Amino acid sequence: MSTAPSPAAGASLSAERRARELTSTVGGPVVDVLVVGLGATGAGAALDAAARGLSVVAVDAHDLAFGTSRWSSKLIHGGLRYLASAQLDVAHESAVERGVLMERTAPHLVCAQPFVLPLTPLVPRGQAALAWAGFRAGDALRLAARTARATLPAPRRLSAVETRHLAPAVRSERLRGGLLSWDGRLTDDARLVAALARTAAARGARILTRVRALELTASGARVRDETTGEEGVVRARAVINASGVWAGDLVDGIRVRPSRGTHLVLRAERLGTLPAGLHVPIPGETNRFVLVLPQGDGRVYVGLTDEPVDGGIPDVPEVPESDVGFLLDVLGSVLDVSVHREDVVGAFAGLRPLLDTGSPDRAGAGPRTADVSRRHAVLTSSEGVITVVGGKLTTYRRMAEDAVDAAVAARRLSAGPSPTAALPLVGAAAPGTLAAVRAPGRLVRRYGTEAPHVQALAARDPRLAERVLPDHPVTGAELLWALRHEGALDESDLLDRRTRIGLVPEDRAAALQTARDLVGEAAARQR
Repeated sequence: MSTAPSPAAGASLSAERRARELTSTVGGPVVDVLVVGLGATGAGAALDAAARGLSVVAVDAHDLAFGTSRWSSKLIHGGLRYLASAQLDVAHESAVERGVLMERTAPHLVCAQPFVLPLTPLVPRGQAALAWAGFRAGDALRLAARTARATLPAPRRLSAVETRHLAPAVRSERLRGGLLSWDGRLTDDARLVAALARTAAARGARILTRVRALELTASGARVRDETTGEEGVVRARAVINASGVWAGDLVDGIRVRPSRGTHLVLRAERLGTLPAGLHVPIPGETNRFVLVLPQGDGRVYVGLTDEPVDGGIPDVPEVPESDVGFLLDVLGSVLDVSVHREDVVGAFAGLRPLLDTGSPDRAGAGPRTADVSRRHAVLTSSEGVITVVGGKLTTYRRMAEDAVDAAVAARRLSAGPSPTAALPLVGAAAPGTLAAVRAPGRLVRRYGTEAPHVQALAARDPRLAERVLPDHPVTGAELLWALRHEGALDESDLLDRRTRIGLVPEDRAAALQTARDLVGEAAARQR
């Protein structure tokens, strides 16, 4: 029997490691940095601080990527939209960070995604010309960010025949052609967060999920282990609040204006073959689109909305029927096939943690959330807690760097500049190296150089080689790998974040017993 090589040294997160490090952390020695929140920005801050040689503890009340970071469009945007609103600095920053992910830190998780904007009768020639100018400007952003042409191909015009080839589901009647553009696409946003957390762990950071911060001060936090109810104190020289839309619950004076972004989940067969994604213009808008996003796992996402959210912030946002209807209406404006409410097999919504600047519009109300800047901010409270808020998934690394810079300066910690722009995440390698990995391509796109280790689990136990569901590619080996190396503690972690089976309730129910059995077996081995 062959023996699989070990994963990256020190990068394995497990229930045993969590228990051990929680015991040594609560009530233990002072650490340099405590990070609260383990979405992309929090996990990125933990990695940034650990990579500078600082001692780090990072906690989350739930799981890795439990909040906004798992509800995105799975895209790494190059900043085109921000050019249209004259946010040149945000646009350039986005393009730079996209290039960092695609070429250096996570090329196994981020690849080029083609998009077609079909020129239907609902797209006037003036709007088409404006979109084409935007795509050309986006390519200029790519050049300014020094991202290689081999990484992101050039935009181009398409004939009607080419448009139908790349987007067969588009209505052919009076189709003038299309516009082809490219952007970065994540295999999975939650997998990016897991990779960040594991890379931070390999650098010595203690990653503690199911640990809720009850109260923050400049010298640490009172925390509660959500699995046992036990409370204690974590002491730190600097505290970074990276809890996203919940940031104001922990630090007074932080005002976040949440915006709901909703996506629908369809079975891929409903739309047929989709070699490219779609940009579908929203009627009455010049610079907003609904995206059709093929996922490669038998599903297609359609999104997204941009609606303000008032009142309390739920752990898992609900999708209102108004959002479903809106997205279906826009989708129906370009498709040859009819997509009805019963074709929607799942839906999800995330809350963008937009910074509330309090600037009113002419009517006396705040601006539309679609128009609120995606700039991030690093704020220091009177207590000395550093909060990072705003921004977006693409620029998580820069947000994390700025937050750690602020902590280092405020608390006079001994640390150099951030190295994370050149620090590969767990599983990352150059494209040529990834192409030579001896494992199925789907696994390489999810696990990079660790794909053979996942495959080896299935070789040892034939049960693990089987798919968890007949119509979904995830295998039992992937669930076991998540329990042993990616910090998954229960079936929700497995189905809702390490894999995305749970996005379709019917699929989740069918896979639940398999996930529970593996969790039970893993727990039995610990005893």
